[in-house]
Amino acid sequence: MAILASDPFEALFGLQQALDSLRDSDWLASSLSGSGTYPPINVFRKGDDFLIIAEVPGINKAELEVQVRGTAVRISGKKTVEYPKNVSLHRRERSTGAFDRTVTLPVAIDPDRVRAESRDGILALFLARAERDKPKSITIS
Repeated sequence: MAILASDPFEALFGLQQALDSLRDSDWLASSLSGSGTYPPINVFRKGDDFLIIAEVPGINKAELEVQVRGTAVRISGKKTVEYPKNVSLHRRERSTGAFDRTVTLPVAIDPDRVRAESRDGILALFLARAERDKPKSITIS
């Protein structure tokens, strides 16, 4: 019985290609520690209603905007960080700039019944399911 071995040079070439593709991707690039999807959120469901909790530390309420349309909830705003005058920046890990995040929910939301609260860097969005989206029971005659 003959055992066929693969070409060791072919295996080495495949390994080299895999390493090259990892090196060329941006996952090794230097970046701020806070990079990624911003703001981080959790979405909870209780019955027909939803609750979105977003972390927005250091962002003034006036810099936040929340929009609801159908099944989409959009959170946008601007994060600014001010530094004292006449200092040089040695290290910058606090991200700044505009952000825009949209979350799609499995049901339509009633925009007239949305409540938003912001306290201690936490944004809470209380979202009620739209009445027109709730299932209707049909009586069979």
